[in-house]
Amino acid sequence: MNHHIKNLIIDFGGVLVDLDRSRCINSFKSIGADCIEEMLNPYYQRGLLMKLENGDITSDQFHKELRMTVGKELTDSQIDDAWNSFLVSIPSYKLELLLELRERYSVYLLSNTNEIHWEMSCERFFSYKNLRAEDFFEKIFLSYQLHQLKPSKEIFETVLKVTGIRPEETFFIDDSVANCKMAESIGIHTYTPKDQEDWGHIFK
Repeated sequence: MNHHIKNLIIDFGGVLVDLDRSRCINSFKSIGADCIEEMLNPYYQRGLLMKLENGDITSDQFHKELRMTVGKELTDSQIDDAWNSFLVSIPSYKLELLLELRERYSVYLLSNTNEIHWEMSCERFFSYKNLRAEDFFEKIFLSYQLHQLKPSKEIFETVLKVTGIRPEETFFIDDSVANCKMAESIGIHTYTPKDQEDWGHIFK
């Protein structure tokens, strides 16, 4: 780790929270929504899911459009439960690591995510030691709120502008090579961890 680094930008899915694409696809198939398989990608969603993560549609609109697509009267809860099955858990050692890193760096979250996943994650995954998601980060940047998605250059520029941090003093951790390459193109240092990697070793 470069001793000039003062800021960390950390991805959510695949870096903090473990993902299970197969479980999610099977959950949707069990309620008759087979169409999800072609939209669901670990890094970038397609179709209806992309619109949800870019904030182009609300959660209510997502529910309605999915019902129309599959032609079934699915409940909001059925859809949300299937969709949330994509997210498994955040290992407690990663939450502890975030708290330790906050003592040494300004830590930010930057995620392509959506309201359904984020609300569930705040309730289940970040309620560690009676803390909240906001306790683990200096500031949280979510695609559905920004109406911007990685790997667009604009989303990284937004983070830099809002926080006032300098790219050469910033380290970005993301499981997508494309996302890291875009960050590198504007001078941010990066690391791409493997699936379920304990990436804490880069700070030792």
